[in-house]
This record gives sequence, structure tokens and C-alpha cells, in this order.
Amino acid sequence: MNVTSSNSVSTQAGAAQKQTAAPNALGKDAFLKILVTQMKNQNPLEPLKDTEFIGQMAQFSSLEQLTNLNTAMTQFIGTQSNTSLTDHADLIGNTVYWEQEVNGKLESGEGTVKALSLKNGELQVELENDVKVPLGSINRIEKQ
Repeated sequence: MNVTSSNSVSTQAGAAQKQTAAPNALGKDAFLKILVTQMKNQNPLEPLKDTEFIGQMAQFSSLEQLTNLNTAMTQFIGTQSNTSLTDHADLIGNTVYWEQEVNGKLESGEGTVKALSLKNGELQVELENDVKVPLGSINRIEKQ
């Protein structure tokens, strides 16, 4: 096997690895680039065996399917985390205690929930004292 072409493949692998979004992770594009580089730089007297090539293509196909599955699961989890107003309607009439950071300062308070609203995809609790706080900033709920 030609040592020079082996070094160029490892150099290409390092370059492809730096181009991916996640550190220390090779994506399907990088894997395909490595495979193409390997095919271009192989020794013509000892070409890649069919079984090795098929194995690498199977790895590429598996990588692509795992990437697609990861994308689908991420989208699914994203839609599951968006709760609706009706999921938290039982908060109305209860006293809530909240705490949140605003402009680097920690603010806290309490109040009775009079309504729920959805603003920019975030569920907010409207209190009787006309304060609106994100649902995630509530740290205690008391039944009236």
C-alpha cells in the first residue's frame, strides 16, 4: 500500500473533522469526502476490494440513517416540549411563587394566577397584580 496516499487520507479526515459542527464528530458529508479521497488516492496495483468498498458504503448508509433518525427525534422532542394552555389551566386561581433573572438582577414575587397566555411560543402566567412571568420561573404552587 502506498504510504503517501494513506497520509493524505488521514489529513483529509482531520480537515473534514474540523469542518463539522460538533467537535470530534464526523458527519455524513465528511465521511463521504473521506471515502471519495480514499478512492482517488488508492494504489492502482492494489485497488480497494469489493467487500471493503461495500462495507464502507454500508457504514455510510448507516450513518446517514442515524443522522436522519437523530433529526427526526430532535424535532419530535421539540414539539413535545411545547405545552398548550389547557395543560396548565389548573393553575388558575392558585397562588404561585416565582423567581427569574431580568437584566442581571434576580426578581421574585408571588401572586394568584388569573390567566395563561402564549407569547412568542412561551407559556406565560398572568397574575392578579398584572405581572406576567414565564411558566418556567415558577418554583412553588399553593392551592387556594
